[in-house]
Amino acid sequence: MANTPDASVRVRFCPSPTGNPHVGLVRTALFNWAFARHNGGTMVFRIEDTDAARDSEESYEQLLDSMRWLGLTWDEGPEVGGPHAPYRQSQRMDIYRDVAEKLQAAGYAYPCYCTTEELDARREAARAAGKPSGYDGQCRTLTDEQKQAYEAEGRSHIVRFRMPDEATTFTDLVRGEITVQPENLSDYGILRANGAPLYTLVNPIDDALMEITHVLRGEDLLSSTPRQIALYKALIELGVAKTIPAFGHLPYVMGEGNKKLSKRDPQASLNLYRERGFLPEGLLNYLSLLGWSFSADQDVFSVQDLIEKFDIADVNANPARFDLKKAEAINADHIRMLDVKAFTAACEPWLKAPHANWAPEDFDQAKWEAIAPHAQTRVQVLSDITANVDFLFLKEPVEDEASWTKAMKGDPAALLTTARAKLDAADWSDPESLKNAVLAAGEEHGLKLGKAQAPVRVAVTGRTVGLPLFESLEILGKDASLARIDAALAKLTA
Repeated sequence: MANTPDASVRVRFCPSPTGNPHVGLVRTALFNWAFARHNGGTMVFRIEDTDAARDSEESYEQLLDSMRWLGLTWDEGPEVGGPHAPYRQSQRMDIYRDVAEKLQAAGYAYPCYCTTEELDARREAARAAGKPSGYDGQCRTLTDEQKQAYEAEGRSHIVRFRMPDEATTFTDLVRGEITVQPENLSDYGILRANGAPLYTLVNPIDDALMEITHVLRGEDLLSSTPRQIALYKALIELGVAKTIPAFGHLPYVMGEGNKKLSKRDPQASLNLYRERGFLPEGLLNYLSLLGWSFSADQDVFSVQDLIEKFDIADVNANPARFDLKKAEAINADHIRMLDVKAFTAACEPWLKAPHANWAPEDFDQAKWEAIAPHAQTRVQVLSDITANVDFLFLKEPVEDEASWTKAMKGDPAALLTTARAKLDAADWSDPESLKNAVLAAGEEHGLKLGKAQAPVRVAVTGRTVGLPLFESLEILGKDASLARIDAALAKLTA
């Protein structure tokens, strides 16, 4: 049973502006968005841009553009504003420094002067002894004199958060109750040696100040959750936070070979699906199935259905495998669901340069609108439309040698000669009349319709596979169609 909607729900999506957006990131955004919309709650869009070496303004703009294209609207964040602005972490540094000072003053955090070499040596020794290799607390109890001595040596220091010496237990919204023992929860860094705050500090502070109620994020961050819970408890004591948010860790998205889908994998790039002509609704439908479903019998549904049905309790903890063929099939279903006017409009970018291989002046809007209803039932992604309709706008069809070889078997010249004569006498305002003409030609040569129409299709469209042939012939027109059959006969008899 679905949970009762709760308008107090506040979730956040906080990507880093590095590289191109990828489908795993979008799946996380989608689940947060659907959870917020289902509950009538608030979606906060926050940018984690504290890594100046990797972050870029171009990636930041791509993130915003991608979210807008997908229709994943946000209630607070860039371009929208809100009561907790700014929503870019790079603009919140004073906040982090202030909280870090309070944590140190209250004893929740401390300076660590250990060098990288010392840490590596102690970790190696711990592993050799079969002990946990996390930070061993060397600097936990330094006296003021010891700190001064390290300073006098010229040592720099990071700041570590002091983990409690007790187990941490929490209930994950996806995985149930999880307990982690203190020996597996070493003190961790919150400030770099140059004073720059780390992810481990800034995200919990932002979540606390922005009053986030639910943190839905990838499974790869599960190991950091006990540490963040301990930090939340300290922030509550300091009056910075009010409560600890509920955590839900979403399953991995797996690629080929059952390996975690990396943002470097070609099929992970959101831009790829946008450029191929996936509909936002189709892509969101498929991505929602990567770890969630509300019915074993229904894979295709609208975004509104997703909002109405989404419950974090239905998310599966097991890894989800990205299946491109299924994604394409679901997108094709969404293309069929469009009304013809919306479909023709959606295809427009793929009927122009750089996609179209015909001259702009040769494009015929009337022919396009006539063929569109037939094309809509055949394409899986919008970019398929270019090759499906190019025969209408090119002076000659694209010559595909593989199609020619496959179709022109037996005595194709004799078949085409008979078909041309019967087509010449047919009613070109009626596709059924054109079909009967080719059928009759095939019967004269002992061929069924499928075999008889293949040479005609290749002669007129250039390919063995395409849109319904007889409707295509009608729309192309009698003169152009017969001229192409004549050109094919000339080639066969040359």
